[in-house]
Amino acid sequence: MPSFYTRNTTLAYTTNFAVLDNPAPFLSPFSFEITFECLQPLADDLEWKVLYVGSAEDTSHDQVLDEILVGPIPVGINKFVLQADAPDISQIPEGDVLGVTVVLVTCSYREKEFVRVGYYVNNEYTEEYDEEVGPPKPLDMSKVRRSVLAEKPRVTRFPIQWGDNKEEAGIENVQQNGQQGVGMEGQAMAMEEAKMASASGALGDDGMMVDAVME
Repeated sequence: MPSFYTRNTTLAYTTNFAVLDNPAPFLSPFSFEITFECLQPLADDLEWKVLYVGSAEDTSHDQVLDEILVGPIPVGINKFVLQADAPDISQIPEGDVLGVTVVLVTCSYREKEFVRVGYYVNNEYTEEYDEEVGPPKPLDMSKVRRSVLAEKPRVTRFPIQWGDNKEEAGIENVQQNGQQGVGMEGQAMAMEEAKMASASGALGDDGMMVDAVME
C-alpha cells in the first residue's frame, strides 16, 4: 500500500491513498481509502473529485465520476472512503475502452485545487480473442477487467491561498513551531505507453511540483 505526504504551507495535506477492490470488473465502482491531516480548523469544506480520462487525444471525453464535499473537518488525522461510479461507456470512444488510461483524484478548497493523485488504469478483455481481428464488437463489458496501478501513484501539489492574510500568518507560525512536513522524494511515472504521453498533462506535467513519498 503506497503512503505519501503532500505538504507545503497548507492547512490540510494527504498522507495515504489506498485503492480498494483492485483489480475489479470495469463496471464496478472505484473505491479509494483516503487519509489526510488537518492542521487547523477549516472555514469551508474540502471538495474531492474523481475524474476518468476517456481519451488521450480528446479531453471532451473526460468524465467526472463523482464530486463530494467533506466537512466540517476536525483538526487531526481523518480517514474516509471515496467511492465513484464506473465511467459511462457511451462517452468513451470505441477504440479507447481497452488499454491504458488514467484516473485522477483531486482535492480543492474554496474552488482551488491543491492536490491531484493520478493512477494508470489498464482495461483488458478477459476472454481470448484473435489478435488480428480484435475483441468482439460491441464489447461485452461484463468481460472487461480494470486494473489500477495502485503502487505507483503520481502526486501533484499546487500552492493555494487558504484564507486571508491573518490566516496565512497562522499557518506560517505552525510550521515555525517545528511541525515541518516529511522530506519529499520526487517520483515520475513511467511514460512507456504512447497513449500516456498524450495524457501526461492530466497527470501533472504542467510545471507544477510532483511529489510522492513511498513507504
